[in-house]
Amino acid sequence: KYCSPIAPMNWERLQRSPRTRLFFGAVTVGVATQLIMRRRTVTTEADKYDYDLFTIGGGSGGVRASRWSSANYGARVALAELPYALVSEKHSAGGLGGTCVIRGCVPKKLLIYGSHVRDDISDATGYGWSLPREPQLNWDALLESKNAEVTRLNGVYKRLLAGASVELYSGYARVIGPHQVDVGGRIFTAKYILLATGSRAFIPPVPGYDLPGVLTSDEALTLPRRPDKLVVVGGGYIAVEFAGFFHGYGSDVHLVFRGDLPLRGFDEDVRKHLMELLVAKGIHVHVGESPLSIEKAGGKRLTLHTDQGSAITADNILFATGRKPNSEDLGLEAVGVKLRPDNGAVLVDEYSRTSVASIYAVGDVTNRLDLTPVALMEGMAVADTLFGKRPTKPNYEAVPSAVFSQPPVATCGLSEVAAARRYGSVDVYISIFKPMKHTMPTGRSQEERTMMKMLVVSAGFKEAGRVVGLHMVGADAAEMMQGLAVAMKAGATKAMFDSTVGIHPTSAEEWCTLRTKNRTTTAAEVAASRF
Repeated sequence: KYCSPIAPMNWERLQRSPRTRLFFGAVTVGVATQLIMRRRTVTTEADKYDYDLFTIGGGSGGVRASRWSSANYGARVALAELPYALVSEKHSAGGLGGTCVIRGCVPKKLLIYGSHVRDDISDATGYGWSLPREPQLNWDALLESKNAEVTRLNGVYKRLLAGASVELYSGYARVIGPHQVDVGGRIFTAKYILLATGSRAFIPPVPGYDLPGVLTSDEALTLPRRPDKLVVVGGGYIAVEFAGFFHGYGSDVHLVFRGDLPLRGFDEDVRKHLMELLVAKGIHVHVGESPLSIEKAGGKRLTLHTDQGSAITADNILFATGRKPNSEDLGLEAVGVKLRPDNGAVLVDEYSRTSVASIYAVGDVTNRLDLTPVALMEGMAVADTLFGKRPTKPNYEAVPSAVFSQPPVATCGLSEVAAARRYGSVDVYISIFKPMKHTMPTGRSQEERTMMKMLVVSAGFKEAGRVVGLHMVGADAAEMMQGLAVAMKAGATKAMFDSTVGIHPTSAEEWCTLRTKNRTTTAAEVAASRF
């Protein structure tokens, strides 16, 4: 109605035109050239190697670096990983997703969620609820659901690599030259090699350490039955997390460690507060004790003997005594890659490059900051450096972290001692309170007390007023800390926190109402060993 009719296009006549054929031919060649060049732009030596990048290890860091290099920069990338299994074995069992997805962060967190249910049911009585009978735990169903989710995620990682055109090889990989990798007898060449082999659980070789029923975190996540009594050896984050969730499921838990407080390396107030809550929850804490030996105790039970004369008999003994970089039997020393002599960590520079110019390393195998999101950051930085023409250093400032103990711990920035040393003097603000949920008669207020701590550079010192450390023990600590980390990364000051309107009623609003300074700690006091 409003437009003149358009004459139909005579495609046959148009296609017969030599000029048209020349035009479309040029367009076709141009598009094809661009597609080819996209896969070839990352190196002028493409024909010398099978791949631009060959990654050994399919955990978080290795998969991220591989995907980023291929999908974003057109690099030709291959990755080698062991066949999938719930429990790892150095040479034969691993799986895409690595420790975090298969036998670490993810399955642990799923079991932690489930372990809270008993307390939630108990708390319900304080809110007027009554249950007709005691709820029953089906351990088999729990593990079946957990294993199904882990297996699903393993498949997701495989699809992500395929979607990014990363070629996947299944098998044990070794470096046999600066540009050569052997995967089960097949030799591949690459301009760059990336080591992303992670770490492995370590058990000190005390007598009896290899008896049936002695576990690492790998096996503890796949136990066919819940232990009635469990000994956890170690005081780090894995130890307190596993002690917490097994206790939540009803196991009688004994936590044994050689220090006077758990979580060595964390802020002292965090350590002290968590220690009080572990005891209040009913976990048996044995401080200042180290394992001496393990022996059979009849049936399938075991007895742990400590250097302080304790003898604890239990169904299982779980060693959470640390992890070691997975660098052995990879051929690294033979090709010139330098390792730390104390723990075997791969030594790298600030760009994650090893002592061999063509070989890089990310994640736990470097033992810099052993956190999954840090490995992701390092992997992306390597991709940007090698193929994005943007040399990128990972930034380890203000990295938030959490310990999923019960209640959880979260932290960002420096401890009180470290902050005083770096800035000269810090003001310390602490709040300890009963969460609103437990002002009702749940009967658990003592074991759920929350602690929040803020460290601020003192007046008269460089960067005065800046918040340089946040620490929390209490419900939802990790969820809060992720947002607070953004503020710290942006350089937030105490005045900014004070001027922010809180959300009421929440525990989180306490961060905006920390008005009373508890103390000031100086570098001189730290040097004088007050701490």
